[in-house]
Amino acid sequence: MSSTLRTRTAIAAVLAAVALGTAACGSSSTTSSSSPAASVAATSASPSVASASAPFGPACASVPTAGSGSFSGMAADPVATAASNNPALSTLVTAVKAAGLVDTLNSANGITVFAPANSAFAAMDQATLKKALADPKGLLTTVLTYHVVSGRLSPDMLAGDHKTLQGGTVTVTGSGTDFTVNGSAKVVCGNVQTANATVYIIDGVLIPKA
Repeated sequence: MSSTLRTRTAIAAVLAAVALGTAACGSSSTTSSSSPAASVAATSASPSVASASAPFGPACASVPTAGSGSFSGMAADPVATAASNNPALSTLVTAVKAAGLVDTLNSANGITVFAPANSAFAAMDQATLKKALADPKGLLTTVLTYHVVSGRLSPDMLAGDHKTLQGGTVTVTGSGTDFTVNGSAKVVCGNVQTANATVYIIDGVLIPKA
């Protein structure tokens, strides 16, 4: 096995175990700082706000119809708090808390989060998860911030290359209500609004290049 393949395999395993579960036009840009957390906090409110169109996708049917975890309930809270109220995004909360990013994400002004659903990670190895959580300020933070883009991307702005707060780039293809991220992760419930973010729930993890 080549060193590159071993590196990608290790990253994929950690990504899967972290169970991210639960975030500018065609090409958005964000200047990364030495601290991913600082980059999130520094996001300004100036990027275009997502359109008011309803959430879309097959997984949206599993979102509660009432209460704090419903679409209307999530729209009233900042993104980390909104995720904690939605049972479909519970693993994101575990990872975000471990990395110490709750306040950072909640205080950001205008971000987009690509959030793999809990079901995408149901069969992942718990030993690998513990390994990732053991490095919360390193690898775990890198993984989480790779799923966050500066600016609230509405569906008509989604297709294209977008620089993440981790410093890498995610590529979205598709149109309408059919989108794929990095060639493999499908958007299964998109355009979910929170008080400070637009969330696209996806059915796979996003692997940053080594």
